[in-house]
Amino acid sequence: MSSTDVHNEAENSGPSGYAAARLRLLTEGARSGPPRRSALAELTDEWLTGLFAAGAEGLRGVSLVAVGGYGRGELSPRSDLDLLLLHDGGDSKAVAALADRIWYPVWDLGLALDHSVRTPAEARKTAGEDLKVQLGLLDARHIAGDLGLTAGLRTAVLADWRNQAPKRLPELQELSAERAERQGELQYLLEPDLKEARGGLRDATILRAVAASWLADAPREGLDDARRRLLDVRDALHLTTGRATDRLALQEQDQVAAELGLLDADTLLRQVYEAARVISYASDVTWREVGRVLRSRAVRPRLRAMLGGGKPPAERSPLAEGVVEQDGEVVLARAARPERDPVLPLRAAAAAAQAGLPLSLHAVRRMAATGRSLPTPWPAEAREQLVTLLGSGRPTVDVWEALEAEGLITRFLPDWERVRCRPQRNAVHVWTVDRHLIETAVRASEFTRRVHRPDLLLVAALLHDIGKGWPGDHSVAGEIIVKDVAARIGFDRDEVTVLSTLVRHHLLLVETATRRDLEDPATVRSVAEAVGSQGTLELLHALTEADALATGPAAWSSWRGSLVADLVKRVAAVLAGDDPDEPEAAAPTAEQERLAIEAMATGSPVLSLRAQTEPPAEDQPSGDPEPLGVELLIAVPDQPGVLPAVAGVLAMHRLTVRTAELRAQDLPDGVEGSVLLLNWRVAAEYGSLPQAARLRADLVRALDGSLDIAGRLAERDAAYPRRRGVVPPPPRVSVHPAASRLATVIEVRAQDAPGLLFRIGRALEDASVRVRSAHVSTLGANAVDAFYVTGPEGAPLPGEEAAAVARKLEETLRG
Repeated sequence: MSSTDVHNEAENSGPSGYAAARLRLLTEGARSGPPRRSALAELTDEWLTGLFAAGAEGLRGVSLVAVGGYGRGELSPRSDLDLLLLHDGGDSKAVAALADRIWYPVWDLGLALDHSVRTPAEARKTAGEDLKVQLGLLDARHIAGDLGLTAGLRTAVLADWRNQAPKRLPELQELSAERAERQGELQYLLEPDLKEARGGLRDATILRAVAASWLADAPREGLDDARRRLLDVRDALHLTTGRATDRLALQEQDQVAAELGLLDADTLLRQVYEAARVISYASDVTWREVGRVLRSRAVRPRLRAMLGGGKPPAERSPLAEGVVEQDGEVVLARAARPERDPVLPLRAAAAAAQAGLPLSLHAVRRMAATGRSLPTPWPAEAREQLVTLLGSGRPTVDVWEALEAEGLITRFLPDWERVRCRPQRNAVHVWTVDRHLIETAVRASEFTRRVHRPDLLLVAALLHDIGKGWPGDHSVAGEIIVKDVAARIGFDRDEVTVLSTLVRHHLLLVETATRRDLEDPATVRSVAEAVGSQGTLELLHALTEADALATGPAAWSSWRGSLVADLVKRVAAVLAGDDPDEPEAAAPTAEQERLAIEAMATGSPVLSLRAQTEPPAEDQPSGDPEPLGVELLIAVPDQPGVLPAVAGVLAMHRLTVRTAELRAQDLPDGVEGSVLLLNWRVAAEYGSLPQAARLRADLVRALDGSLDIAGRLAERDAAYPRRRGVVPPPPRVSVHPAASRLATVIEVRAQDAPGLLFRIGRALEDASVRVRSAHVSTLGANAVDAFYVTGPEGAPLPGEEAAAVARKLEETLRG
């Protein structure tokens, strides 16, 4: 039967004809999706038009109006019919009789009906009191009767909505947040409500309402397709269950997938999650824009009065190279060139996460559209920015989703595509695979003070389940994938080995601790053989806890934690014999020896700055080498205060210290005296590097006491108020008495910040200890610094004295 025949049958045969035509439409396999929803709405229009005409003969000033989903012409098989009988306030008895002539046939067919009878004034009044009514009326569509009456109501309702939007939109946002709290996030639920969960059909409708207010508009790309996909799934759900339900229950997912022609229930859920993610992200961006517009409207009149008219320029505050804050968002600086700066997306993302600010939609889209791919392997800065992003705690989630929405994540990490929106059919897991990986990184960021290599911990957290997109044991597959990914990111061979070991064995500790006899030496020995080293064990312990905490409340407990800790202690004892003694000092280079002799001869510091580069990538059109940073070599006659002086001068000049080493340098035979050699890698926070001569001049003044570094840094901090952003874990200072026979090793793990190394160096000087050597590294946003210190006589510190120095240093850093 053709579409025309279906409509004729409905028109000519009354309710029974409509029912038959409706059944044919819903069961014919050739039509589905938007065409079927539109055809069902048209069929219903024609039937209701006939009912209206039969009951409204001679009656004027009345119209039948479809609202809500029916008003949009989108009828799912079991959707309610949302109808308004609109009248001008005339013959109320005749209007009531007409209502009965329409409502009862609908009920007789067993169709759900949401109905009302109102004048335009009553409809507007009710809409003003009930947001749900107002949202439904925004989609009002004329079916039958007085077209002018319907058009007048539509015009008035839209005008009311736009006039009241500054008041009603915040109310709507609050209701949306409450609903999301109750229903959860559609993109992660195993049994989601397609309509009411966050990112579902209700939110898609709300985005239309916000656009109708003219205050803000949602990002359109992909939104209509996402909404269509969810409607298609709801249609299939209605047909397979025969019920008006929006909840996609587990037992019905295979049938729904089959109805849609999909491979299986996992494929179905993945499509649902991808659609929900688009709608959720569009909602976040839209509500942010609404807030910005409303704040601007509230502030602008006062500013105009103060400035005498005109629009004040937006304030822009620098966050990183090419990245600024504006209107509460992270945007690109005017001079930024994504097409020439492949690290810019990661730098912008890291800056946004560290500041706790959202990434501007325009900025992300511009970087996605014009940015070029990173070379292989990545430059050091790209790796460091990724680590900083992953270590930023909870703000990482929103920033990552902004990058994900525009395809930047899979551009950086192509293997991510296989875990994107992948469901986990396990009652313990509360997230999809990709979100679980991000959650694990968020949890791991809390443990960065517990490990020597927080960068390896964070990257392992991000990639530990990357093998779940492949057949077989995901740990085995993940080990293979991570070897390739880690090398591409730029980790060296030993680091790649550690990362692949962590991924291969990320379940080893918890499974062994809960399933094996820890009193059996073979159990502990097997774990020690798999892990291989103390450093890897330390990382695996932190990863195990982060992974469990990110899985869900049922995956971790104090009991599990104590079992794992007991196992780790036993394995550490087995591995203790493998711990290296104090590393041997490397032989000085010719340049280092030259600087040391010159410093001894002149009695003052000497230094050199030298850019470090790597060969250009094959796809780099300019052929210019990729910058790795600048190597700063300083030789200083041995004297007190060298470490804080050098660190303070670098902080004054806004130089970020990436790595640093300080050690005493042996001079050639016949040269008297002792020289300290500092070999550091630095980078400018903003702009270009200072001249070496200026650095040397300030260093001379710092060493002779004529330069007040502490005062200068305090003045600068006071001039730039601290932003509200990620709250890092507190610093941790520990003593490792067995790490060296010649000195006491004090280790500092803290959030990297301007002047941090200066504060540490000054605190150690105040404690009257001598820094024999220092090994400083900045891993993302984390500083992991080890200081080999002795007493004035050159011997290791006694245990109690070392502990007191560590406590005092930790108090200083916390203050």
